[in-house]
Amino acid sequence: MKCYIKHEIKGRIRIHLAKQKLTSREADFALYYFGGLPGVEKVKVYERTAGVAICYRGDRQELIEAIRRFHPEDEAALQKVPENQSRKVSQQYKEKLIGRVAVRIVTRAFLPAPLRCIYTGIQAVKYLYRGIRSLLRGQLKVEVLDATAIGVSMLRGDFNTAGSVMFLLGIGELLEEWTHKKSVADLARSMSLHVEKVWQKVDGTEVLVPISGISEGDLVVVHMGNLIPLDGEVEEGEAMVNQASMTGESIPVKKGVGGYVYAGTVVEEGEITLRVKKAAGSTRYERIVNMIEDSEKLKSNLEGRAATLADALVPWSLGGTVLTYLLTRNVTKALSILMVDFSCALKLSMPLAVLSAMREAAGNDITVKGGKYLEAVAEASTIVFDKTGTLTEAKPSVADVVTFRGRDRDEMLRIAACLEEHFPHSMAAAVVRKAKEKGLEHNEMHTKVEYIVAHGIASRIGEERVVIGSRHFVFEDEGCRIPEGEEAVYDGLKTEYSHLYLAIGGELAAVICIEDPLREEARDVVAALHDLGFRKVVMMTGDSERTARAVAEKVGVDAYYSEVLPEDKARFVEQEKQAGNQVIMIGDGINDSPALSAANAGIAISEGAELAREIADITISANDLRKLLTLREISTGLLKRINRNYRFVIAFNLSLILLGVGGILPPALSALLHNASTLLISLESMTNLLTVKK
Repeated sequence: MKCYIKHEIKGRIRIHLAKQKLTSREADFALYYFGGLPGVEKVKVYERTAGVAICYRGDRQELIEAIRRFHPEDEAALQKVPENQSRKVSQQYKEKLIGRVAVRIVTRAFLPAPLRCIYTGIQAVKYLYRGIRSLLRGQLKVEVLDATAIGVSMLRGDFNTAGSVMFLLGIGELLEEWTHKKSVADLARSMSLHVEKVWQKVDGTEVLVPISGISEGDLVVVHMGNLIPLDGEVEEGEAMVNQASMTGESIPVKKGVGGYVYAGTVVEEGEITLRVKKAAGSTRYERIVNMIEDSEKLKSNLEGRAATLADALVPWSLGGTVLTYLLTRNVTKALSILMVDFSCALKLSMPLAVLSAMREAAGNDITVKGGKYLEAVAEASTIVFDKTGTLTEAKPSVADVVTFRGRDRDEMLRIAACLEEHFPHSMAAAVVRKAKEKGLEHNEMHTKVEYIVAHGIASRIGEERVVIGSRHFVFEDEGCRIPEGEEAVYDGLKTEYSHLYLAIGGELAAVICIEDPLREEARDVVAALHDLGFRKVVMMTGDSERTARAVAEKVGVDAYYSEVLPEDKARFVEQEKQAGNQVIMIGDGINDSPALSAANAGIAISEGAELAREIADITISANDLRKLLTLREISTGLLKRINRNYRFVIAFNLSLILLGVGGILPPALSALLHNASTLLISLESMTNLLTVKK
């Protein structure tokens, strides 16, 4: 598409598309398209001026070429953009708000008094119905307060007050719905617009391609431990699929040929080839929106207490109204209590504060699946780290390949890479990467691969069984042996490396030495976690005692455990919880999944296994442990904000009631101030926590 560069500095370019303005859909597509380009860090789209500002790193010419390929009228590409995003939501509610205000002005200015009374009566039916329905259900909720205030005003012949109250209630409801939907849309977009790659099957060969290039009808292969990226029907294979993200049920479901699988679920065992039925786009987005809005289990305890308190205060408001009338015989003073309720501000500001915190976390490369987990992070006293890929670099490297019986080093690396490429783990990725660097092609030479969680991989090459994994797996579980006469080679393995053992035909063939350097920020982060209130920082690893002790001393953890299995990690987490501690678990591998599930909040490093990411409650997509400090600050800031909101709502609304009872504020003004305060506290709850004083 034809476009112009309006302004440019290093790392930032602003372009103008050759259109007068963009539709909401086109603007969302521009955000989706440019945000998914390699090296692009931030995109802002100006729909009214058809402008796009792009902050980027990397090659400018590649970005320019990508800009030239952009076509907002491309219908096929538009279908992949999630619908109902915040821009469209805002446009819809702006129109509704303008329409509501215009109707109010017209009816007040041009309708004769008798017709205005009839119009007010018609408007009141909705509010009276809600109040009566609540009473018939045996519930004293805010709808009863609204209906009573409007009904009493009309019985007194004060149709102006009744009309003003309904107008303010309507505007309040509209603004509440708008702010809530916008928050949900912003959060869902930040959670769903991640450009990922998938294994596409083309002419019998698996090819790694961007998910954006997949269309309906394409074949996609999903290996064990990986997320199913798109909705589709199983064409080949059989697998046990974890559908907890959709159904909440953690027991995996068997899926075979002809079975339907959904995006966001995970293959726990087996392997499937699916034929895509729905390409990336709105289906995944809508599922995330539903998860945010409807899943009660994700709400924090503070949100639940806010809703309970709001409903509990309604009978007191009604009682106060009756008592005020009995003592003063003044209907206006009694009505002033009905015009003010605590429910609106409590029920709206608390969820908005949580949604805003989740959105802010997403802006810091942290995906949180519910307010419940932010509360857990804020209150946690114990934090448990897996070692590999968390405290150590996410991309370890192969330092050496030690072979036995004179085997060729490159051939052993080739076999190891052939096995490891199917399973997402940082050490496996290091083996595959090293083989690629050396130009070693590793076409499939083995039979079906079997993955044994937390131990290793087993397969067959020809007539021989091949296993690769931990020392415990290779020597104790599989019963493999060291070649006779080569014990000295084995004993001479350097202890500063992590070791991956490869055995062929029951005999050790090679040991791959993995250099797994500590993250440069690890020690500082552990110290900062102590400063932020964590009493116990623990490291758990499947590595040897010597390796674990060396790492623990370097990073400064309070305790460490070596040669642990997945069930050991989960058991430790449960023991800490039984001792009354809130526990956070951080990991990146399939073997960390049980502990991630057991913790009050499980945090996965996004470059790790898809199963760990799906089971985890929180995912950190940035390759930086300092994001943990950001998460803790956002979480504690959220709890402080919620408690501050409690105090303000109770104090301000109580003041309005007292002023109304004292005859200082008329009912309509009380309603106006109440709704204005609800809106203001809701807007304040949507501001970023890291930029406000706590």
